Amino acid sequence: MKKFTLYLIALIALITSCNKEPGVQNPQGKNLLLIGNSFFRPYAEKLDDITDATNFENHNSTIVMRGGNNGRAINFWRDSTTSEHMAIKAALDQGNIDIFGMTSGHNSDNYTEGFSAWIAYALQNNPDLTVFISISTIDYPDYWDTTASHYGFNTIEELYDHYVNDRIHKNIVDSLRVEFPNTTIFTVPTGWATFQLHQMWEDSLLLDNINRMGSRATSIFTDTKGHQGDIVRETGGLIWMNSIYNYDLSTSTYNTGFNTDLHDVAMQIMSNHDSNYKQ
Repeated sequence: MKKFTLYLIALIALITSCNKEPGVQNPQGKNLLLIGNSFFRPYAEKLDDITDATNFENHNSTIVMRGGNNGRAINFWRDSTTSEHMAIKAALDQGNIDIFGMTSGHNSDNYTEGFSAWIAYALQNNPDLTVFISISTIDYPDYWDTTASHYGFNTIEELYDHYVNDRIHKNIVDSLRVEFPNTTIFTVPTGWATFQLHQMWEDSLLLDNINRMGSRATSIFTDTKGHQGDIVRETGGLIWMNSIYNYDLSTSTYNTGFNTDLHDVAMQIMSNHDSNYKQ
């Protein structure tokens, strides 16, 4: 009788455990290699913060950075004796990179040259690689009106839209897709975070006390070059999160530290991004 009772208890416990809801698994991360400049690195670092706060498992990123034009793919490639060039190759040689991200700067004579060289090299040991180009903003915001007028546009947003769709998508991404037909290549509309938040600042729509230019914690821009304040970095990081991981920002509980709904800003930007150039 005692043996039967123990057996019955064990059977009930087994049935009960089988009827329990399975534990929720944390999202799975990827191995990323990210190369760029100061209009790229803040978002790469913010992606690390967001994936960590969202309990992603096995998200790993290697970030290689140089300032200004030196952080462009073409210059990373041409400067073959630098430690950064060798660090990029070393990361790719290991053969475990899932996603390779580069900034959008290019050579005016051959738009795809640097991107093409790096992708060809990367595919040797990472045949299932996915590639993205983060589209940077236009710098020197104090001269945006002059810059737009110089190129025949009424506003900086019109110029940037042309840059995104004609220069980056048609001239670069479309050409790379022809050259590497088996490789997924997409873009991240990072720069729109700057323009959208700046417009919201001008329209007094931000729910935070934000300056146009000043300290990183409380400003859109930190200097005349147009480097990003935290509110821009947070929004850009959310754009990266959605672009790279297809993460539903409407379900995200990540705290940006701002009263303005930056999740919504990022979702609007991603909603307007051409679906042909999403992952």
